Amino acid sequence: MTETATERRTGTVRRVLRQIGPVRLLVALLLLASSLYVARYSWSVPLLGDGERALYDVRFVRSAEHVGQDKDITLVTYTDDTLIQLEKRSPLDRRMLAQALRVIDSMNPRAIGIDILFDQPQAEDEELIATLRAMRTPTYLGYVTTESNENQIQHNQQEFLNAFMARAGTDKVKPASVRMDADVQDGVVRRWSQAPPGLPPVLSRAMAPDRTGMEEYVGPVEYRLPANDGEPVFSEIPIDTFRDLAELPPEVLGEATAMLRSQFEGRYILIGGNILDVDQKETPMTRQFGQTMIGLEVHAHILRQLLDNHAPGGLSPFMLWVAAALVVLAGAATGMLELRGLFLVLALLVQLALIAFLPFLLESQDVGTLNLPAAGWGAGWLLAFIGIGIAARAVGAEQRKFAHSALGKYLPVDVANEIMRDPDRLTLTGEKTEIYALFTDLEGFTKLSHAITPERLSGLLNTYLDTMSDIVLDHGGTIDKFVGDAVVAFWGAPIARDDDGERAARAAVALYEAGEAFRRAAGDDVPPIGRTRVGLHKGEAVVGNFGGEKRIQYTALGDGMNTAARLESANKALATTALVSREARDASGLDIFRPMGRIVLSGRATPIEVWEPAPAMDAALRAQLADLWARYDGGDKAALAEIQAVAAAHKDDAALANFVFRIREAGPGGQYVLGSK
Repeated sequence: MTETATERRTGTVRRVLRQIGPVRLLVALLLLASSLYVARYSWSVPLLGDGERALYDVRFVRSAEHVGQDKDITLVTYTDDTLIQLEKRSPLDRRMLAQALRVIDSMNPRAIGIDILFDQPQAEDEELIATLRAMRTPTYLGYVTTESNENQIQHNQQEFLNAFMARAGTDKVKPASVRMDADVQDGVVRRWSQAPPGLPPVLSRAMAPDRTGMEEYVGPVEYRLPANDGEPVFSEIPIDTFRDLAELPPEVLGEATAMLRSQFEGRYILIGGNILDVDQKETPMTRQFGQTMIGLEVHAHILRQLLDNHAPGGLSPFMLWVAAALVVLAGAATGMLELRGLFLVLALLVQLALIAFLPFLLESQDVGTLNLPAAGWGAGWLLAFIGIGIAARAVGAEQRKFAHSALGKYLPVDVANEIMRDPDRLTLTGEKTEIYALFTDLEGFTKLSHAITPERLSGLLNTYLDTMSDIVLDHGGTIDKFVGDAVVAFWGAPIARDDDGERAARAAVALYEAGEAFRRAAGDDVPPIGRTRVGLHKGEAVVGNFGGEKRIQYTALGDGMNTAARLESANKALATTALVSREARDASGLDIFRPMGRIVLSGRATPIEVWEPAPAMDAALRAQLADLWARYDGGDKAALAEIQAVAAAHKDDAALANFVFRIREAGPGGQYVLGSK
């Protein structure tokens, strides 16, 4: 039955899940879920939230607008020195405040906001209440409740504050909330405050009630930085100035009053304290510059933003989810690709640089980044990268293990390791190169296959091929293929070594010797098994992956392979066990060969000089034979008699006798032509 595409996909998924394993899969899924969460909600995650606040402060300061001194808002402040001179700490002499209010009111300001709580009685209360009730300018008195500011005011203070407001209030004088919401984690004022239910509007909104479009805004405070050193964003006048004004002589009073009028007429006036350790607030600039800001100035920045109708919008919740998903997908994709080296470094740098740069870009383009999960994006990307990396590496490890095991059946261990490190070493197209091609064949295999059961034959053949394979791999060769009982192997690809010739020659000897041991150990229930014959040649071949899109084979093709195959076949005619071409013999660097003459292989026209490995023969005798044949081949016919004498002394050596017969037939410098393969 043909497997459907759905079944193939299902099977693939099952195999991948098996390779990942349940524990790794659970860890990967948990990390992915965590990555999505932190990429969206990092501001509420411990440690990450601290990082988000720090990053926001850096972004804000880099993008904050630098401006000259504001022309619409003036601050009137009292300091520690003011209280010391007045000998009052609760919190300001109300006669001085009343005096200042009368002067300011006479100069036609737009509105007055007083960030002072009248929650305790003073002897001058009646004077202040009378002044407030006579105000022509819209004036807003600071107001809190025990519920909204439990650490700032007690119950008895609340009662006095409510009573004071009731007595001082008119259509021009109203309460306004001075509640200021700092981030509870670090106490930094980054965002607008909202008056809780039951409280009057916050001070800045109350002073500029006609600003539409800002009613629901609770985003970041757009603090401004001074454009010039020594010139603050908002002008600040000490409240002591109004007490001193009454003491000026008439000739100076007019000029001083005119100067003050320029600071108050048509402006919004904020009155409050500049007391050390009491009125100081940390802002996004504090982290970089180390300076705090008085609460009155924070109100001024909010009021300025309100007057400008500037409400920078941030990314919508939907867009934040989209961004979080994209970040997680990017991290997961990078982890899945298993990039290495320079490609991995580039991928990491590009993605992380984009994640780091985008929040700064948004802030610079007037997109509010308060609550933007910048650190969360980085953490989410990393968690996704790790989570998918765990799964991908588990699959990759299993696949590499399988691939290494598969390669190890055809390639030596060091070559398999090199291919696993650099898969490109296995050329995807053919490449012409010099190799040492080797063929083996087991004599009488066809006859043997008919004489025993298939089960017994299968066991014998597997044992034989395992032995042959181990020898090839142990000697650093690459197994090309098995053809029945025959082994096809080569050296010099996919990785070439300087000693490939020696390895191949020693492997040829070892293969023959292993074949002899195999047939001796086959057992009495098996008919006699023939010898293992070997052919080895050094020559050119095209090596690479050949086949179609669905099935390929790494193999070697060409004359070098054909010659080795014919050398193996020629063993039968020459009564030899292994035949090595002159090219392979010379490249081996070994002195274990004896001459077997010059022959023309079946199907070939060009003669080839062949040698037989004979490590068991006395080295002096091998050298003598080589010398005698060289003399005879060069024209010394007398050398033939000496070769015949050597052969006669070794009557059991059929290959040597065959050698004498062939060179006598070919004559000096000639070659013996073999019959058909």
